[in-house]
Amino acid sequence: MKKIFSIFILTSTLLFSTVNAAPEWQAIDTVIATNNQQIIEWRRWFHQNPELSNREFNTAEYIARELSNMGLEVETGIAKTGVIAVLQGGKPGKTVALRADMDALPVREQTGLAFASTVETEFGGKTVGVMHACGHDAHMAILLGVAKTLSAMRDQIPGKVLFIFQPAEEGAPVGEEGGAELMLQEGLFEKHKPEAIFGLHVGLNMPFGTIALRRGPMMAAVDTLTIKVRGRQTHGARPWGGVDPIVTSAQIINGLQTIVSRKVNITKAPAIVTIGKITGGIRHNIIPDEVELWGTIRSFDPKMREQIHAEVKLIAENIAASAGATATVEIDTGYPVTVNDSDLFDQMMPTLVKVSGEREIFTPNLVTGAEDFSFFANEIPGLYFYLGSVAQGQDPLTAPSNHSPMFDVDEQVLGLGTRALSHLAIDFLVTQE
Repeated sequence: MKKIFSIFILTSTLLFSTVNAAPEWQAIDTVIATNNQQIIEWRRWFHQNPELSNREFNTAEYIARELSNMGLEVETGIAKTGVIAVLQGGKPGKTVALRADMDALPVREQTGLAFASTVETEFGGKTVGVMHACGHDAHMAILLGVAKTLSAMRDQIPGKVLFIFQPAEEGAPVGEEGGAELMLQEGLFEKHKPEAIFGLHVGLNMPFGTIALRRGPMMAAVDTLTIKVRGRQTHGARPWGGVDPIVTSAQIINGLQTIVSRKVNITKAPAIVTIGKITGGIRHNIIPDEVELWGTIRSFDPKMREQIHAEVKLIAENIAASAGATATVEIDTGYPVTVNDSDLFDQMMPTLVKVSGEREIFTPNLVTGAEDFSFFANEIPGLYFYLGSVAQGQDPLTAPSNHSPMFDVDEQVLGLGTRALSHLAIDFLVTQE
């Protein structure tokens, strides 16, 4: 039996009586069906021509051209390679924003698709393959599909729709700014102030067509942690002649694991401290001067986030001092928590229930991945949801996940995603009249 949020059943019934009477629902679905092949072609072009964060030059040019052909007001070069377009409806009203991310990953594709990426570029001093391994190709195609759909009925739309094609969601290159945060710094919401913003993400090993979202916190805040442990170099055969930063680093790593297990109240919200990279030493019999640790911190509560930062510094510095070494801690604050606005959640759930049909809508566990959609949702009410895209008949538990070189989507999800965002935009604007 389909699972839904029972508290929305009455609300859904009341809204459906209005929505079903309005021609927008049927008209939108008819136009989307007409545009379905075009949406698939867009996705395949993006998939075959991926570009890394802040390098989405060809992608931006392609998007801008397609949007211009729809007769929309297009702006380019936002946050380096971002593109936005404004659809002015035929009736007065508010503004709603829809967002898709543009960048690919340094992953060499292994899907065997006829339109698989063969792109190579330089990343981190190495030659790497480039692939849309996270589904951003689908996101862009869906948003273009929404733009084309709503453009065909602009005279009926009350207000404006702001289409945001955002670069660098996977993170700007080292030493660069980018993504949603930079778009906002450059005044995106000052020039175009939406009342709400919607976004989606395909994949996440969910069965085709299922929808998952949570009220309130949904995805974690993310911070990057760097610890430099400085000792004193000596011969490996005479460890007493120096200060060993490798042993000290090992003790620090163990100490950091007590933060989540012993220091923070995990009954309030989960948290993670992970060290993912250790660099130090050049030879088997030399104890080096320095070791560098590189890791990530994930959290869902702002106060816990602050506490974890303080504990990392306290533990690293004091363990190092006890060994006669020093530790320098740097924490680069990344994306905030992705939060679904509670009122917007209540308001738009009936639309998602309608779009889902007989497919399942469920509340997922908190996701310790991060999303820079969070910056947009910090400024205005936001609603972000997952859309299952595992091919029908394939086991979601064993299907290649996002960021895998084998990741792919069932292309039928493109039409469903286009329906979801189109109806969310129209239903929201109608309620704002």
